[in-house]
Amino acid sequence: MKRRRIMDDLQLLRGMRSDVGSAPQSTLDRGREKVMAKIDPAIGSGAARPATNEKGTVSPIRFRRRLLLGSAAAALLVGVIVVADVVRPAAPGATAEAAEVLNNAAAATIQTADPIVNPGQYLKIQSTNLWGSAAVDESAKEYQWLDTEKMTMYIPANRTEEWVWERSGRIPTTFFDEASKEYVERTQASGPEAYVLRGANGAFYGPGSESSFPAPSYLDSLPREPRLLLDDIYQKTGGKGQSVHGEALVFIADLLRTGVVPGELRAALYKAAALIPGVTVTDEQATLDGRKGIAIGRIEDYSPFRHDIIIDPTNGMPIGERQVITEPRGTMPAGTATTWTTVETSVTDAAP
Repeated sequence: MKRRRIMDDLQLLRGMRSDVGSAPQSTLDRGREKVMAKIDPAIGSGAARPATNEKGTVSPIRFRRRLLLGSAAAALLVGVIVVADVVRPAAPGATAEAAEVLNNAAAATIQTADPIVNPGQYLKIQSTNLWGSAAVDESAKEYQWLDTEKMTMYIPANRTEEWVWERSGRIPTTFFDEASKEYVERTQASGPEAYVLRGANGAFYGPGSESSFPAPSYLDSLPREPRLLLDDIYQKTGGKGQSVHGEALVFIADLLRTGVVPGELRAALYKAAALIPGVTVTDEQATLDGRKGIAIGRIEDYSPFRHDIIIDPTNGMPIGERQVITEPRGTMPAGTATTWTTVETSVTDAAP
């Protein structure tokens, strides 16, 4: 019986642990009180007397629990932050430098007019994309290189009408050793073929397929208050990616790169990113496809990848995003951007 009760108490304490980094002392105190109250109401209420049973005598079971709290359970409480009434990660946010860049970008982007697409017109989204590629030949030798692809998306004012997606095909552009370059030249001598996809409401792969671009109704549903927005993002991305904070930043970057996020939501996303722990300025002169901006990213503790958002500081517009390796991988040296996307939007009267 004693072993079972000890395990129950330890399980309770572990269940109340929250990976939140830090929180105000008053919040921590409330959390500890709630934990104590679940284990022993007398402790939770601040009473110093031992618990008694219905006969007025000291309860040996409760007393054993207090002894437990003085040993293993107390070590758990001391070693971790217990915040029973906080469900979101609440650690300190981005570095001061990154927060300043993001908040300045939020102020600037809200002043930048969004493109207005009138009936009969199209939102034109041009992007340059780079992806890592790899192959293994018959002798089990591995080759690595980077491909580039140009894309242009035409989204009609009436989204239920036909969308048009022009793609150049993936073109090998960056090599890290001669062997990989020779392999690509030997196996891809004909080069890629450009092609065009068409589909009502962005369903390019037939009825039932979905567009990767968020619907206006979805964008409208997202909170504009930065903390509420970040809480919503944490909920949507929970359990995915490299870390809870890292995946939240990836979510923001992926949404921004679509080119369809309205100004007030862009501003809220920047401010939400400023609340994410570990976000920092990773490059003050980042260049993507010839365009320069400030890179905001987060270095992960247990992953060799860093995800960056590149922002134009003059107008707060997102230039694009990139994924950078922080340690060598194969023939690719540390610091290589293995994936990146730039985006630029405009309005046109016609689509191909």
